[in-house]
Amino acid sequence: MIEQKLGYKFKDRSLLETALTHSSYANEFSCPSNERLEFLGDALLGCMVSVLLYEKYPSHTEGDLSKIRSRVVSGANFARYAETTGLGEQMRLGKGEENTGGRKRESNNANAFEALIGALYLDAGYEKTFEVVSGLFRDAIEENDFPRDSKTELQEVSQSIFGQTPEYRILSEEGPPHERTFTVEVTIPSDLRGRGKGSSKRQSEQSAARDALRKLGY
Repeated sequence: MIEQKLGYKFKDRSLLETALTHSSYANEFSCPSNERLEFLGDALLGCMVSVLLYEKYPSHTEGDLSKIRSRVVSGANFARYAETTGLGEQMRLGKGEENTGGRKRESNNANAFEALIGALYLDAGYEKTFEVVSGLFRDAIEENDFPRDSKTELQEVSQSIFGQTPEYRILSEEGPPHERTFTVEVTIPSDLRGRGKGSSKRQSEQSAARDALRKLGY
């Protein structure tokens, strides 16, 4: 099923087998896991999606392209493609991982998808891999070409980079009841902080999120 979905038949079957091998299975049966292929696939996907965005949106700024890429190159999308290509059903998991729901775990599926792309590259080369990635990611690139509010964007960036969501807290409330000014601070992992003011909590959170995004280079 995997090869049918990819439109490619592996010449070296061991590469496909390794791409499907979770570290828990590798530890139990003393065989290579998919972690090295995952490392390679992650780099290839970042590169290839960047090329696709560069070619599709010639008028977008570097910042715009980075924002779209951070939404497209995500664990959630990778896990979705793993399901599309039938990876989840064919992953090789150790007993413990299997018994604790590992086959449906998003991170396992996302990692297996990255490993599959790494294996495809080693077996078929750049051009075929780029063709497959282009087909899989076309819709995601279209769907993500729209502006997001700063708070949503910061959450997605933080989850993509650090695997955690930002935390907001009110530092102060000033002024009379009919004309309040809120100062909010947002913190993301790595201790980066953004601050913002506004006439409502929502407005000040958006301002703080914009400040944090600016400090992150977005």
